[in-house]
Amino acid sequence: MSDLHELTALETAAAVRRGDISALDAVDAALARADRLGPALGAFTVLTPDRARDAARAVDRDGVAGTGPLAGVPTAIKDLAATAGVPTRRGSVIYDGYVPTRDDDVVGLLRAAGTISIGKTAVPEFGLPCYTEPAGAAPAVTPWDRTRSAGGSSGGAAAAVAAGILPVAHGTDGGGSIRIPASVCGLVGLKTTRGRVPAGPAGGDPAGLSVNGPLARTVADAAALLDAMAVWSPGEPFVPAPPPEGGFLGALERPGPRRRIALAVEPPLDGVEVDPACRGATEDVGTLLAELGHDVEPVTIRLPDEGVAAFLTLWKVLSLGDPVDPADEPRLQPLTRHLRAEGRAIDGAAAMGALHTVQVLTRSFVAGRAAYDAVLTPTVALPPRPVGWFTATGDPADDFARQIAFTPWNAIANLTGEPAISLPLGWSDGLPIGVALRGRRGEESVLLTLAAELEAARPWRDRRPPEV
Repeated sequence: MSDLHELTALETAAAVRRGDISALDAVDAALARADRLGPALGAFTVLTPDRARDAARAVDRDGVAGTGPLAGVPTAIKDLAATAGVPTRRGSVIYDGYVPTRDDDVVGLLRAAGTISIGKTAVPEFGLPCYTEPAGAAPAVTPWDRTRSAGGSSGGAAAAVAAGILPVAHGTDGGGSIRIPASVCGLVGLKTTRGRVPAGPAGGDPAGLSVNGPLARTVADAAALLDAMAVWSPGEPFVPAPPPEGGFLGALERPGPRRRIALAVEPPLDGVEVDPACRGATEDVGTLLAELGHDVEPVTIRLPDEGVAAFLTLWKVLSLGDPVDPADEPRLQPLTRHLRAEGRAIDGAAAMGALHTVQVLTRSFVAGRAAYDAVLTPTVALPPRPVGWFTATGDPADDFARQIAFTPWNAIANLTGEPAISLPLGWSDGLPIGVALRGRRGEESVLLTLAAELEAARPWRDRRPPEV
């Protein structure tokens, strides 16, 4: 049983179907690794072993027929998603003791697919920053170097998958929060098309920046988890294109055509420098895509000042989405207090103006890249950052500026609603460097097919972090 963590999600599900292992075997193995590795990685906020084992026994008792294509696969839910009966802290001391009475839709969808959650994965306060260092808890760190951040806000999920605790995990992405942790932890991370995965019954944001998506070690596992999540729910405010016939996993079985890909390694913002390792990894993948028969053309992408301002305005306003008693505001972390104070200073006209600017910018960006099937960029501008790097000066404004410098590309896909994927195709001094592809809205299958080609040409599955 010691090597079950080597199995992918699809391999685990197949082994359970064949009877080679039980669902309880898979869950017990995941819980054992979570107990051994999770605390040092800052991966989990809570483990739910009794619930997980009961769910596994139900799969083993009733058989996998009718229990979903991923029956018996251990996973975990990001601690921003409400999970009935399970403490949901949202990265904040304000939510200590909060236990939801109902699930977010995505939680139910993952359960219906047969996955078994072993707990909740760590997030920063309200999921706002791109690092995971919540108050009163250990920081989430990358298993490749435990002195460095696992990114955020899906940092705990990424740490758990990279360490082999889980084969796949749920994440959310409002400005890079799946792709950034995927980059620094050496994983596949897919930011989905706006509306692809239900955000209800109470979740989501009016601007549509944040979406649910998968973190995985392989492209096929990411596609399989996306299939589990991407079930249309009536009443959702955003309507994506239909999924491909046979699902996203099925799309990987069909060879993709020759694609036209834009290569953009220059930062889209002024004052941002790209580390040579991040630039070099992206250019190398551009060369590889050309060798695989695709047309790769260098381009320059600029995010106009008004677009940056609009995103920051919306982010600050959305930081107010979590209700906090005024008496509890001083208990929030400095960055959260800073963002919320600035958000309260934004009036309704300014917020509506930002939404309008985003719509205008989206039309321009989508039209400008219409000739390309995908845009290839670095995922982040710097290698994994040391724990505490973002907060080192103690100034929340400087913290936020460092985040922008670290991740200048990712918010573009959140503004436009397009899908984007980070792939572990670069390495520097033993640390993973992610490379990203952004596609057209509704075309996750194109990104996944390209990703599968790259994975086949340059496999990463056998790479393992030290001491896990």
